[in-house]
Amino acid sequence: MINARVVRGVVGVAGLLAVAELIGRSGVVDPVLLPRMSAVLAGAAELLVDPRFLSDISGTLLVWGGGLLIAVVVAAPLGILLGSLPKADLAARPLVEFLRPIPSIVLIPLVTFLLPWDHGVKMTVVVYAALWPVLINTMYGLRDVDPLAKETLRSFGFGKLAVLRRVSLPSAAPFVVTGVRVATSIALIVTISAELLAGGSDGIGAYMIRAQAGFRTDLVLAATVWTGVLGFAANALLVRAHRWAFRWHVVKAGGAT
Repeated sequence: MINARVVRGVVGVAGLLAVAELIGRSGVVDPVLLPRMSAVLAGAAELLVDPRFLSDISGTLLVWGGGLLIAVVVAAPLGILLGSLPKADLAARPLVEFLRPIPSIVLIPLVTFLLPWDHGVKMTVVVYAALWPVLINTMYGLRDVDPLAKETLRSFGFGKLAVLRRVSLPSAAPFVVTGVRVATSIALIVTISAELLAGGSDGIGAYMIRAQAGFRTDLVLAATVWTGVLGFAANALLVRAHRWAFRWHVVKAGGAT
């Protein structure tokens, strides 16, 4: 049976596309500024066989995936450290709360001076943006561990490392995955934004700049469509992985498995 939520989502998207097409055909908006949705979708189909655009997607995936991987590798262990050591958390919290609100995009000029590599500049700001959701969720997950479970294990003679490995980390793992999900979306947004602002020779953002210079608004929007598809696919994959790996947590939270 088809999930009712999926059906509602499909109907909603189809309705939005239909409204956009009607607005385009009505002549209210200049088609150069806002092309018809049918033209945008046709352009999106053409991009699938455009070697240059496929190369640009590869550039975006490299920065997006590489930055996200580095962020997870750095943030998860750091979150475990701060989440399991209250004194370290207390000492680091002012610095975390100061750095976390700083938009990663504003770091582009500074990073450009420090790194000559185009992908390195973009990946650095992606790492900075994606690091915080993973770090905060990991710390929160460790604080949310049932204290009774930890005390029970300690009463049987297990040390701090054993309690961390057997109780705290398994309990915090779903929160870490949630942090990765949030970071994935943020990383994609920052990747495209960095490509638009920092320039470069490849990437979906670079393709948008070239299309805009050629007054091809339809191709700009078509590239935007594929950006949304990438984000949706990544989020759906992580949601499914979360439900499969942590069914007990989904049931506990009141969700369906």
